[in-house]
Amino acid sequence: MAGLRVDLIKNYLRPHKKELLIGGLCLILVNVLSVAIPLEVRNIVDDLKTGFTFSDVLNQSIWLILLATVMGGVRLISRQLVFGVGRQVEVSLRQKLFDHMLGQDPSWVQTIGTGEVITRATSDLENIRRLLGFTILSLSNTFLAYTFTLPAMLTIDPLLTFFAISTYPVLLGTVGLFGGRMVKQRKRQQEALSELSELIQEDLSGISAIKIYGQEQAEQKAFNKLNKKYRDAAINLAKTASTLFPLLQGLSSISLLLLIAIGSGQLSKGSLTVGGLVALILYVERLVFPTALLGFTLNTFQLGQVSLERVEEILKNEPTIKDKTKTVNISKPISGKLEAKNLSIKYEGSSRKILNKISFTIKPREIVALVGPVGCGKTTLARSLGRMVNIEKGSLFLDDYDVTDLKLNDLRGFIAVVPQEGYLFTETLIENIRYGEPEASIGKVEESAYEARMADDIRGFPDGFKTLVGERGITLSGGQRQRTALSRALLVDSKIIVLDDALASVDNKTASAILQTIKKQFNKTVLMISHQLSAAAACDRILVMNEGRIVQEGTHQNLINKEGLYKSMWEREKAKEQIQSLD
Repeated sequence: MAGLRVDLIKNYLRPHKKELLIGGLCLILVNVLSVAIPLEVRNIVDDLKTGFTFSDVLNQSIWLILLATVMGGVRLISRQLVFGVGRQVEVSLRQKLFDHMLGQDPSWVQTIGTGEVITRATSDLENIRRLLGFTILSLSNTFLAYTFTLPAMLTIDPLLTFFAISTYPVLLGTVGLFGGRMVKQRKRQQEALSELSELIQEDLSGISAIKIYGQEQAEQKAFNKLNKKYRDAAINLAKTASTLFPLLQGLSSISLLLLIAIGSGQLSKGSLTVGGLVALILYVERLVFPTALLGFTLNTFQLGQVSLERVEEILKNEPTIKDKTKTVNISKPISGKLEAKNLSIKYEGSSRKILNKISFTIKPREIVALVGPVGCGKTTLARSLGRMVNIEKGSLFLDDYDVTDLKLNDLRGFIAVVPQEGYLFTETLIENIRYGEPEASIGKVEESAYEARMADDIRGFPDGFKTLVGERGITLSGGQRQRTALSRALLVDSKIIVLDDALASVDNKTASAILQTIKKQFNKTVLMISHQLSAAAACDRILVMNEGRIVQEGTHQNLINKEGLYKSMWEREKAKEQIQSLD
């Protein structure tokens, strides 16, 4: 069981003291009226036993209805206020959790897992809402019910009161026994539903692969298995509930039978009035529900405590990549110069440096290609430029500014990174292109799309810029997705653009034309990371990487005229092209 976190509960409830105070006062009034009404019934019954008229009955009935109406209205207000606090905390905490997640390191989600993050932002927050709403209301109501009701019962008849509540420990134990089981069964049902939802989502995303490899039957079998698992979990929960509630009803009936049996003897002795017996019966029925609910309340409280700690675990996680306490304000226009000085990067848990003392300088408006074998560290270098990975102070500079001294938003505003698989949202083309500049005019959008060689494709779409790209851009080809992502990067006012194999789906001629346009028309510095040496050949300069180091540097012509990694890579590419031309 999670430790009692009263401190956390207080922190979440503190901003809502007013609502809780009013709700608490309403709850007290409800319990006062709940005690007063049976006493009033007792007086009415005892007064009417010697004879009564229709007007007497009518007047007393109106009075009881008025009291019950007031009690019902006040109870509704108390429930709305307390439950409302739980809802408000849930909404604000979900926003806080979302904001915090956006501030985490890019690798954080991959480490903790997307499913786990979603669970904490949904199921765990629901448990917290129940803890701060239902649980608080239920515990408070149970405490007040016993506080006000038991003294009233004892004043009527102590012996009958003792026998009437003698079954309550058994009632509470039964609820505790079955309640814990029901919580676990409900959790298993939710987990089964989550697995079912994940399979549906995965199959819809990979529907093409399923059809290509003819795996429809395999997926149907997998779905059938999970569907039966969910069915069995739901049936088990229903069986437990069907067993528990009749038991509770039977135990409460035993309590009433004891009360009536012993009360009859008290009536014959004259030590108890008929009105008193009726009042005791009403009080017993009033205590049955909160007593039965107490077991569920305690289980819900426990779940809420666990969820509190799970959410707090995320909120306490501080990103390693964040702004310094004191950052540098950029006082002059950025020219677009990039400089690395012994830049080294090693991922947590790895003994090998991905980048090992890399040094280079890229001049403003220069087009530089970065090439090398797969796994040599090119993508890591691209991510380091926008501080998507942790870097040491004094190892990377934008103009004359150490990038670790700059605000992250400022740095990333100056450097636009276009990955090979540029993420597209389930929106229209224009909304995806405008993502970095939401208020951009249609003219600027059209210009960026044109320069990214996307304009002809857009004109071919029936809805043009209003074409829905589907989930992750599924309706577009690989080349169209890349050029859409490039259009997005060209639209923002960045001085440096990093193309991380972002032109892999276009031919060398088109790639070269795009690079020259970026340089001349958009006045940007370009770092092109690519496996296309023919496209790299058109760049001003080429950096050659191998095993985390820059091993060669120069123009294409200089590099192919001397022995080294670049020349061998170039010869392999040309040989491959010749073989393909023969096919």
